[in-house]
Amino acid sequence: MMQPTYVIDQMISAKSIAARVEALARDITTHFAGTDKLVVVGLLRGSFIFIADLVRELDLPVEVDFLEASSYGDAMHSSREVRILKDLRGEIAGRDVLVVEDIVDTGFTLHHVVRLLSARDPARIEVCALLDKPSRREVDIRATWTGFEIPDEFVVGYGIDYAQRNRNLPYIGKVRMT
Repeated sequence: MMQPTYVIDQMISAKSIAARVEALARDITTHFAGTDKLVVVGLLRGSFIFIADLVRELDLPVEVDFLEASSYGDAMHSSREVRILKDLRGEIAGRDVLVVEDIVDTGFTLHHVVRLLSARDPARIEVCALLDKPSRREVDIRATWTGFEIPDEFVVGYGIDYAQRNRNLPYIGKVRMT
């Protein structure tokens, strides 16, 4: 059986992403000014490039931890069943927490993760998402900070994959089946 073929059309340039990451970091730094240590929780795997770039721009003492949650597998559509594949290593009780997500789509994964982390009694919890697809939202959740609002397109690049491919693209691209 032949694999479906696709092309990738650039939507957001690497230069635009870098400028937006700097602006987000300034806003986050201002918001969390005075914190003794911000726990930045990256949602794997799609956020790994975004979180690396973002924490380098933060002018705050930070600790980085990761949580891996999945509702996609290798599909292009959410299964709406959120599975935690890797939990945090550290404690967040009484700490300031910033959850960093690659893309907010239906909202199921982010809603599940925020509920899970909120139950651990952080001092405050905020969310920064690189991309937001509000037209796809099925759960009432919003990121505190959003890099870019995008239309209902399947995207790859800058850490975001399609069946574990194209994470290494320096830009965000739209997948178009051929």
